[in-house]
Amino acid sequence: MTAPMPPPGAPLPAFARALADILVALSGARALPKGQQLHGHLLKAGHLPATASTHTLFGHHLITLYARCALPDLSHRAFLDLPSRPSPAAWSSLISSFSQNGLPASAFDAFRRMLAAGVPATDRNIPSAAKAIAAAKTSSRPTLAPHALHGLAAKTPFAGDVFVGSAVIDMYAKCGHLADARRLFDEMPERNVVSWSALICGYADAGMHPEALGIFRLALEEAVVVNDFTVSSIIRVCAAATLFELGAQVHARAIKTWLDVSPFVGSSLVSLYSKCGLVECAYRVFSEVPEKNLGIWNAVLIASAQHGHTSAAFERFMEMQSAGFQPNHITFLCLLTACSHAGFVDEGKRYFTLMKEYGIEPQSEHYAAMVDLLGRVGRIKEAFDLIDSMPMEPPESVWGALLMACRMYKDADTAAIAAQRLFQTGSRSSGAHMLLSSTYAAAGRHADAALARKAMRDAGIQKETGLSWLEAAGKVHTFVSNCRRHQRSEEIYRVLEKVSEKMEAAGYVADTSAVVKDVDGDEKKATVRYHSERLAIGLGLLIVPEGVPIRVMKNLRVCDDCHNAIKYLTKCTGRVVVLRDNRRFHIFEDGVCSCGDFW
Repeated sequence: MTAPMPPPGAPLPAFARALADILVALSGARALPKGQQLHGHLLKAGHLPATASTHTLFGHHLITLYARCALPDLSHRAFLDLPSRPSPAAWSSLISSFSQNGLPASAFDAFRRMLAAGVPATDRNIPSAAKAIAAAKTSSRPTLAPHALHGLAAKTPFAGDVFVGSAVIDMYAKCGHLADARRLFDEMPERNVVSWSALICGYADAGMHPEALGIFRLALEEAVVVNDFTVSSIIRVCAAATLFELGAQVHARAIKTWLDVSPFVGSSLVSLYSKCGLVECAYRVFSEVPEKNLGIWNAVLIASAQHGHTSAAFERFMEMQSAGFQPNHITFLCLLTACSHAGFVDEGKRYFTLMKEYGIEPQSEHYAAMVDLLGRVGRIKEAFDLIDSMPMEPPESVWGALLMACRMYKDADTAAIAAQRLFQTGSRSSGAHMLLSSTYAAAGRHADAALARKAMRDAGIQKETGLSWLEAAGKVHTFVSNCRRHQRSEEIYRVLEKVSEKMEAAGYVADTSAVVKDVDGDEKKATVRYHSERLAIGLGLLIVPEGVPIRVMKNLRVCDDCHNAIKYLTKCTGRVVVLRDNRRFHIFEDGVCSCGDFW
């Protein structure tokens, strides 16, 4: 016989309290089958659906149970079983369920319905609404939504609450309103680690590396106990800017505070060491992280791909599957990149097909990787046919990959078609114009090359400046081609001239085929001799100790001549040069490059 429920306002009897406690425990353990069994018992016993005269605690806990088990639709159904006027706590749980399960539009809609029902905003539902706004796509997010929510929060008794303030900062940062995020951060009477982390991560995601580093230093000065999310964000900054020495210092701090065991910190460290050319260190960090997540598996896969360790990438993928991890779209992008860097067409096609077996539809970035793979091995017509078969409109990245292949194989006619289609996407990339121009030049069509450059000027598009940089002794040295602004420029040019003499004696001949201007041979040689990466290497010869690799980063693809020249340079000097361009890593040693001249 079912025990009767108490009248409204009466305390919950012991048996009902016990059932509620069990439901809370099952929710915390995410024990879905047992939770559903208890849900069924409550329905049969008449405790659900809740009415105005019965206690609503069970319904509230069921919303949370299904939310934690990633079943927001069932959370919503449990919410609908509540009385006609759900409590503020029930509304908060529903909004949180939608928000934490990737349904930002539903979360924000529930928040608005709550306000329309006369239920006030609280310190529980404002953070969930902020998370929903931050997660919404820009196209579907009301323009003034972030500021409207901040204004609403400011009118509540929770305006000075640290959790509410931190959530609003995170929302502003993820929506790109960094000035508003910083203003609120500076005005907060109290901050917590979430406040600091949100601002650091916002600056990091926006590429505002100096600002992110500045906030991190300020946090350390104020003795803020940072968490793994904060450390992961700042390591990502160091990785993006290839600040190896600073990144290593943050790594040391993470070790001292036991944060290095976090897979989030681990994945950022893998990326840091990989992008700084220390792939073996990246592999070691990966192996030492005790509990891995999909993010760190993807990080080690892309590290293997960028360094040309294709077989290692394939082996890691099998290990990942054996460990019980399901690949996602990023995993397959890493694998396709590895195939592209090695020219493994059959393997690339196999992984591209395998995506659908995992229920993953190839996106534009996967098609771009396949076009890059086919183009690198000269199968330009097949790459063009693949583009025509795409279920979506090919974006700039896809046509750019085809254009790069045309440049490699001097296919000026297809390059002209690819460039035209690329420009139709609305792209204002200077790289596309320069690729078309250099393709014409390589094919000996200098008049067409000049017209391509003129079209770029007429469109008001400026050529992207090629930059190379080298970090040494805690300072980053940046160069552009034929630059003489560095304080040691005279020494740099002298050492390069001496090395050039040895290189030419060893058989080096400058490749000037990509020079777009129709000028004489000597002027063409002068054009390529002092590209930015060579100047950075020249400084490295002066200041990087013998036995230590010279590590140089470049924002554009290294040209054919510089690639060949650096091989000769390492053979003539005995130095090792690690060069990262915008395509992959190149490790030059004793006249050989790790890419096998395939990049």
